Amino acid sequence: MKFADIQEELEFNEKKPLIKVLFETAFTKEIRIAMKKGTVMKEHKTSYPIVVQIVKGNIDFGVQNEVFDLNEGKILALDGGVPHDLKAKEDSVIRLTLTKNDDANRVVNVSNITIA
Repeated sequence: MKFADIQEELEFNEKKPLIKVLFETAFTKEIRIAMKKGTVMKEHKTSYPIVVQIVKGNIDFGVQNEVFDLNEGKILALDGGVPHDLKAKEDSVIRLTLTKNDDANRVVNVSNITIA
């Protein structure tokens, strides 16, 4: 059994999303993305499916030339290989679930090269 508090040590950065691995299980990696209003994660994709949950706030989630307005409580599943991007419309906390085979550092790398 594993526990994490998605609100614990929560920080926002004016220039880029902040990524924290909450924990890993035998089959997933649970990650928190904290996005200050106006920050973006440029278009990227993964080889594996992901699940995205908006815990707090509001983001624009762009996928395949369409933008989805996602607010607190929304959850989505996205297949691997699908390009997507995120823009925080307000301070937002996002839970990202990766498969065990995916690399959490990939998410960190995407957040480090975002355009504020």
